[in-house]
Formats: sequence, structure tokens, C-alpha cells
Amino acid sequence: MVERDWLAKAEAVHRQLRPHLPNDYATRMAYIFATGVEMWLAAEHDHVLGVAVFRIIENTHAGRKLYVDDLVTDETKRSTGVGMLLLDGLTEEARQRGCQTIDLDSGTQRTDAHRFYFRERMGVRVFGFTKFL
Repeated sequence: MVERDWLAKAEAVHRQLRPHLPNDYATRMAYIFATGVEMWLAAEHDHVLGVAVFRIIENTHAGRKLYVDDLVTDETKRSTGVGMLLLDGLTEEARQRGCQTIDLDSGTQRTDAHRFYFRERMGVRVFGFTKFL
């Protein structure tokens, strides 16, 4: 789990992707971490440059996979290799943990992110469907 002071430093970058997270970010993230979710940070000195939130899932259609909830680079550091550094690290972690794939969902409006994922040799395998309750 990410130490509390690093979590506070990560919040502003994480909110660039997830602005809807509750005001009590630390409490929400503690709850999420308690479910087995992990967070990695890319940092330079004290400054967080990128955030990856992920979990290991095993299911019937994909077997064991590393699922990326959130992958975000600080908007002032995009296209500098931070995202690739995090994704490369997640790839190695997935291999070490016996995963067959790395999966993530990305909103249809995030075309810049999609270009990055395609460049990193990720492909679109499924359509995701949502029913709001």
C-alpha cells in the first residue's frame, strides 16, 4: 500500500483522470486498497508524475489477469515516457504473478490515451457494456 504522505502527493494527479472521487480521498483509497487493489507511483524527487491503480483478477474468460483501474500521467508530463514506464512495470509484474493478460477499460472519448495504448501494442478485444442503476 502507498504510504499516506505519498498518497496525498498522488491525489492531484489521480484526480486528473478521476475528478469525481470523494473529497475524503485517503479514506476512499484505504477502502479500495482493502479489497486487494494496489497503487504504483512514478515520481521524481517528491513530485508524483504518474499513478497506476491495479488488481489481479481471475475469471472464466481470461484466466489470471492484471486489471488496470487507472493509469494516468500528470498532464504537464505527458509524452515524456512516464506512462510507458508504468505500463512496462505493470507488464513485468503481471508476468511475475502468472497473469496471461493486462486489461484496462478506457472511455471512448479518451482518444489520446487510445493512441498510447495502440502504440504500446494493446488491442481492443471486447466491447464493454454498462447499465446505470
